[in-house]
Amino acid sequence: MMDKELEAEIHPLKHDDKVPQSNLKNQTEKDGSFKKASRHSRFAQCRTMFFFFSLFTCLFVVFIISFIIPCPDRPVSQKTWKINYDKAVTYDFLVFKDINKDRVQDVLFLHKDDNSNNDFNISCIDEGFSSPCTFLAAVSGTNGSLIWDRPVAQDIAFIECVDSQEMDELLWCCFIVGKPGSLTAVDFYTGETLWNQSYTFGGNASVLYPFLNIPDVNDDEIQDLLFFTKSGRQIQIYLISGGTGDQVGSTHSLNLEGEVGYIMHVTKIGAYYVIFHSASSLYGYSLKELYEEITGKKSIFEEDPYLKKIINNVTHRMSPFHSSGAIRYLTNVPAKDILLVKSDACEMLDEQTLTTKWTFNTSDVVRKPVFGYYKPDALAVVLENGTDDQRKIWIVDVASGALLWSLSLSLVPRSLKTATMQTADRRSVFFFWGSSNLTGPNQMETVNFQQILYLFHPTLPDNLLEIANTTENIAAFNVLIFEESHHASYVLLTGPTNQDQPGQQRQ
Repeated sequence: MMDKELEAEIHPLKHDDKVPQSNLKNQTEKDGSFKKASRHSRFAQCRTMFFFFSLFTCLFVVFIISFIIPCPDRPVSQKTWKINYDKAVTYDFLVFKDINKDRVQDVLFLHKDDNSNNDFNISCIDEGFSSPCTFLAAVSGTNGSLIWDRPVAQDIAFIECVDSQEMDELLWCCFIVGKPGSLTAVDFYTGETLWNQSYTFGGNASVLYPFLNIPDVNDDEIQDLLFFTKSGRQIQIYLISGGTGDQVGSTHSLNLEGEVGYIMHVTKIGAYYVIFHSASSLYGYSLKELYEEITGKKSIFEEDPYLKKIINNVTHRMSPFHSSGAIRYLTNVPAKDILLVKSDACEMLDEQTLTTKWTFNTSDVVRKPVFGYYKPDALAVVLENGTDDQRKIWIVDVASGALLWSLSLSLVPRSLKTATMQTADRRSVFFFWGSSNLTGPNQMETVNFQQILYLFHPTLPDNLLEIANTTENIAAFNVLIFEESHHASYVLLTGPTNQDQPGQQRQ
């Protein structure tokens, strides 16, 4: 015993070596936990520093962008604007497109004068025309300032602006048929002439519209153009390269009598057909057949098996259809069906079988129908029935042919077309033109007609809002939203349309 006590006094720490192994293990775990806690603490500090660094960096960037880097100057959109052209003649032509890329729709129109309003120092003589000549002008939708103004033809027989597919990008251009015979393509954004070709259509030939944009047929990766002229019973077909204006193949003729109209119809399998109306019949021509007749080459286009059965191989008359009255208009419906307007009724035809879905009785529809939404997302068609001075406006449901709304209006001769514009509630606003007589001092003689623009919204079916009136000659009219999420606007193009009586043109 004494030896053990003595040893303990000599070696006081020696007994630690005999501490149980479990105690040593616990001590080691405590030390490891302490080291881990230290590492976690350092990581937490790093995360906090990184968070605040990111926060201050974002705030700094926002400050720089908001207060130091100046925003690009952008013209303020005016509520109303007007531009004047003196001693000019105007045309029934208005097109809207964002030309200067400011996210506001701009206005494209035609005028004929002697260069007095041209600020770009480009005269009629510079482009090879005598003065006066026809100019194509673009003005800003924000304030009416001139974007560009260029002479494009001596006189205009027909103009249509379309979008063409070029290298996966949309190329907007206007095709102009000039007098004497010429075909010109003008770039929508700059007014520059893309190409100009001379064509002799014949002295009595009239150019039919619309022009038809078709898939590329000459391997230049630009959509091509198909259009028609009519002289007597002969319909001439022209296939034009969209890239150069050169004629593809030769001119081909069709034999159709009477007033002729047509549409491009694309079936569910992607087959292209040009459907003509003449007298009381429909005639169908596949794009495959037309291409092979014009070029003498095998076509890559397809034919629809059903339409191929119902189209007569010789006359091309579509056999299951025959109208009791003369056909006046043939229109593609946005829902893909076809609306047929006859002298005694309107019919909706199925897009695939061309069988009648419904019939709405009419007596005298005076202009091509327009479409809008009377109910949310439910398409309707607007029909104008009657005479030049008294008309009945009908809004008819496209799906069922049911009458949704009607209105009687007094109109001036050659009144303007009805316009529609879809709103945020998925309905459309409808715009109609009416008129009233202005009398002289003796209250007996009519001095002039006052044209009145009415606005109608389906949520208030018993109310019309008068939003404008004028006694000037209106050459063209349309409504649009110039800037997204902003108020709607209407555009009037007024002035003389008689080539021999130029005057003041306003917009």
